[in-house]
Amino acid sequence: MTSTSGNTAFYSLHNLRSFVKFAIVGGVGVVINEGLLLALIAAGFYLLLSSVIAIEVSILTNFFMNDLWTFKDRRSGHIAVRLGKFNLLMLVGLVVNTAVLDLGTDYGMSAAVANLVGIGVAFIVRYLLSVKYAWTGYAPLEQL
Repeated sequence: MTSTSGNTAFYSLHNLRSFVKFAIVGGVGVVINEGLLLALIAAGFYLLLSSVIAIEVSILTNFFMNDLWTFKDRRSGHIAVRLGKFNLLMLVGLVVNTAVLDLGTDYGMSAAVANLVGIGVAFIVRYLLSVKYAWTGYAPLEQL
């Protein structure tokens, strides 16, 4: 169970815990993203610009929560490097989220619903990229 390579590590209790924590942090990010998106739209900002701003603010919030809680045992290197990696990797999620939002609204979904669908799709992409590239250190389960 304490193996750190191959499929065994992916299914380990440690990875399940980090996935749940990542999901909780993501839930906070959803509230921030959705609230800011709707506030910016109500203020008259263009839909896609509002989406990009809302996503980036939620990315920054999620980074700090994940770094301090979710992946605190996997931190390696300087925080600025982790932040840079995370933000670059999350741009993939931003593209996915924004594309789903745009496509959804083109097909008649409300911006709020299409954004939530985009967040869900981007969540999976973001988790996998975070574990693979942003937080690459590892502390054995016994040390947690």
